[in-house]
Amino acid sequence: MIWKQSFTLEGLQNISSNTLVDHLGIEFTGFGDNYIEARMPVDHRTVQPMRLLHGGASVALAETLGSVASTLCIENLEQQSAVGLEINANHLRSVRSGYVTGRASPIRIGRNIHVWQIEIRDENERLTCVSRLTISIIATVK
Repeated sequence: MIWKQSFTLEGLQNISSNTLVDHLGIEFTGFGDNYIEARMPVDHRTVQPMRLLHGGASVALAETLGSVASTLCIENLEQQSAVGLEINANHLRSVRSGYVTGRASPIRIGRNIHVWQIEIRDENERLTCVSRLTISIIATVK
């Protein structure tokens, strides 16, 4: 198992209160030994003017998952923090309604750099977006 922090889905949801995560309706839905999942509604908060899922909303879901995952992989949160360094996304299929679910899995968890693969799927399990997020592990600023 890659997780260094104890956590619950409810706890992750609670720390996301009054953030972009909360505003977009992102809900943490599952985790395993080496992945974490969350879902996001495709609604007025997450669509673009053509009423398709906004690519930026998909990227926000991907960065949320990877950033949270990296934070959970840090042993001492008093001394270190996870910050996004680079993200890319390939939008593969449009989504008009329902929910999309993202799953973040590690490509590499190093001492100073974490790289995550995030796959986002629609309610029919069709791949809609593939993203890669690089996280830098830095000294916590006090």
